[in-house]
Amino acid sequence: MRLTVAVPVYNERERVERALKALLAVSLPVELEIIVVDDGSKDGTFELLQGLDLPSHVRLIQHEQNAGKGAALRTALDNATGDAFVPFDADLEYDPADLAGLLEPLVNGESDVVYGTRAFSSHTSYSFWFVMGNKLLNLWTNILFDCYISDLETCYKLIRTPLLRSLGLTSSGFDIEAEITAKLLRKGLRPYEIPISYAARSREQGKKISWRDGLVAVRVITRIRFSR
Repeated sequence: MRLTVAVPVYNERERVERALKALLAVSLPVELEIIVVDDGSKDGTFELLQGLDLPSHVRLIQHEQNAGKGAALRTALDNATGDAFVPFDADLEYDPADLAGLLEPLVNGESDVVYGTRAFSSHTSYSFWFVMGNKLLNLWTNILFDCYISDLETCYKLIRTPLLRSLGLTSSGFDIEAEITAKLLRKGLRPYEIPISYAARSREQGKKISWRDGLVAVRVITRIRFSR
């Protein structure tokens, strides 16, 4: 099996090198392809990436203009050659070592969709409102689709590539997370959930998502649920 790890990057000069080193240091039971998509960074992130001594299975792609996380992931998906696909944020909030556990249900044939679910706690959460917003979004989704999913906004969505491409993704921003989940649920697919570690960074450290993105996610999920 070949796994494509998509790394969307925007103004992450301070963290991207450490994130890639951590990802490259992980031992996985599959062949690995890493696609880094710089989404129009203005802080020298892409120039830093070009100067790194990266192995041959790491590919760099650049957007001339900032288009959003969803656009970066769709670019990576268009260029992916792996049997399965998973995003990896270059912000050091997620532990790449957790990818091994996420692969097990897929490799064993138990599921084509595996989510890494976060357990928020006092020392790993960004804020009270961030956690409550995440829980309310999950609740709304569970009500609409009559399911129980615990973390639809997680970055770690490990999905077989043909299935992910079949969803016809169109989102360009953070709403890509809501679109993926809603379209999977509408197909009747329930993610296999695996607990993962998580440590949110602060706004001062560069956290970009806001409450407005939560409202957009609600609209996306509702639209997909009731669209023909």
